[in-house]
This record gives sequence, structure tokens and C-alpha cells, in this order.
Amino acid sequence: MRDVLPQLIDRVRRGPVALARIVAVSGAGPREVGAAMVVTNAHEVIGSLSGGCVESAVVDAATTVLTTGEAVLEHFGIADPDGLAIGLTCGGELEVFIERVDAAHLPALEALACDIAAARPVALSSTLAAAPQWRLIGSPEPGPDPSVVSRDAVHMAQAGRSGLIGSDECEGTAFPARAFVQSFGPPARMILAGANDFVRALSRLGAQLGYHVTVVDARETFTTAARFPSADAVVVDWPDRYLRQEQLAGRIDARTVVCVLTHDTKFDVPTLAVALGIEEIGFVGALGSRRTDADRRERLRASGIGPEQLRRLHSPVGLDLNASTPDETAVSIAAQVIAESGGASGRPLNTTDGPIHH
Repeated sequence: MRDVLPQLIDRVRRGPVALARIVAVSGAGPREVGAAMVVTNAHEVIGSLSGGCVESAVVDAATTVLTTGEAVLEHFGIADPDGLAIGLTCGGELEVFIERVDAAHLPALEALACDIAAARPVALSSTLAAAPQWRLIGSPEPGPDPSVVSRDAVHMAQAGRSGLIGSDECEGTAFPARAFVQSFGPPARMILAGANDFVRALSRLGAQLGYHVTVVDARETFTTAARFPSADAVVVDWPDRYLRQEQLAGRIDARTVVCVLTHDTKFDVPTLAVALGIEEIGFVGALGSRRTDADRRERLRASGIGPEQLRRLHSPVGLDLNASTPDETAVSIAAQVIAESGGASGRPLNTTDGPIHH
């Protein structure tokens, strides 16, 4: 939708349009989730969804949406080579949500454009109903109805991910109805210092949680893309120097997670000193035994790290799961990251009371 947003705003200023967006993809889809197409009352078509496979059907549906004002969710599956039905020859499946957009949406669209231009993380949550409700998450613009934003939508927006939440069966309950969350900022980052089995396991889990994962280590022999296939970036550099460079480049924010898993004081102490000195980092953790932790904290104090900064250090990192293998340890660390970012206790749910989702 980002690529058609200027034209969308321009056309909505002239009159209502139909906005079609891919909200789900399975298999070999031709376009990514969030790809958009605009259809006007004058039959002007802006953007594309599939490179020609389903556009004609979407235009027909968009014309109906413009007439009735009711949004629709269309599903396109694999095309039958011997049939006439519209479908995808690539073998994938798409869900396309088509809704009428008019002048009432302009404040949200213009606020969205401002946030994107200013490189501020922002997401648009849209309920998949006949009369969709919009809400901008992470923007000063309040949107039409704050009640349409669920905890799941906020978490997806904070992680910089796009996709579906909720269920059609949730309508009329305390749970969120089905909605599409489209994020326009970069995904949250997870920076892992070290090139070992623990980092490999956590890089896999971090990627599954939607993080943009970077593995950084100065040892060229071990720090290779082949050893860390789940990482988005594998960097050969001293981790403390890399963090300084990323801070200066403005690529670290309150969603950034930094975990030091090197087991080597010449790596972990300088890296933690830099990380704890960057106030905007959301989570700083370090792996190690209690003896290692005590020694490391003393070294950090000697390097000039004060009590307030040390209180931000999660070390030994992870929840008490009696984890021992790299995969178990990764689950322990990821669970703590999730709990901390969501303001949760990390305690077993059967020992707590009140709402599960808070």
C-alpha cells in the first residue's frame, strides 16, 4: 500500500474509491501481504495485486463495493488450466480485502503518509467487516474508534509485522474480531553477539517471532551466513563497534533487543558497556552462570557503568525453565523478551489472577 498511498490520497480527495489489499498469502503468491490496488469510479486502476492473474475479478468486485459501500473479502486459489475460473497460475492462494474509502478516511491516510515520510513506525489496523473500522497504531492521529485496537494488533505493530489477527467467531465476545494489521515501519531488531550454537538457536526463534535478526562476531571463521541461515544479516565485526555504528546510523530504537551470548569477556564486557549506554535499547541480556554474571558486573562497574545502567541488564538472561540445550535456552530467553516487552510477570498463568491478556 505504501507505493500507492500518494495516489490513493489524491483520488480520495476527488471522491470515493475502492481499496483492495492482499491480507493473506499462502504458497507461491505473486505479491506480498499488504500489496494494494486502487479502483476509482472512473474505472482508473492504480497498482496491482498479482501481475494480471486476478485483477479483472478484483476490479469487478471493487465496482460493486463502490456501489453498495459494503466491503468484501475475496479468496483466489489455484487456477484450473482447463477451466474459466479466475485463479493463480503460480500455485498460491490470496485473500483480498476490498473496501470503500472516502473523505472520512483522509485524516488517517494523511497522518499515515506523514509518519512514513518521517520514518516513524506506524501500522494501520482494519477490521474485516462489511463496514471496516480503521485505527492507526503508533501515530498521534487518534483514528475513528480506539476500541477496535486489540492487544494482538498493538503487538504486531510494535514488531513491525503485517498480517491477520482475531477470528470471525470472536465477534460479540471479549476477543478481537478478525482484522488486518499493516505495518509500515521496519521490523523490530534482535542483535545477537556471538557465533555459537546458542546464537543459532535464538536466531531461529527470533526470526519466527518476526524480528529482523543480526548475528555479529569478530571471528570470521565462525561468522558465516551458512552457519546462521535464519539470520537476516551476519556481520563480521567487533560487536561493541557494530552497536556504536548502528546507534549513530539511527537504526536502534526502543524495540531493539540485544543479547550477548559470547562467553568471552573481551567480547561481552565492551559490548554490554556500549549497549547499556544506549538508553533507547529496549532489552539488554547476557548469557552466563551466576559466577560469570558477578564477574562481568564487576568488570562493567570498573569500566564506568553506573548502578542505573546495570539495573537494565538482564543477566543471567532467560526465565527459570531449567533449560540446558541451546534450543531450550533460546526458548527461555525469548520468553523473557516477550514478558518484558509486554509488561508481564513471566509467572505461570495458574498462579496469577485477572485477565490473561492485559
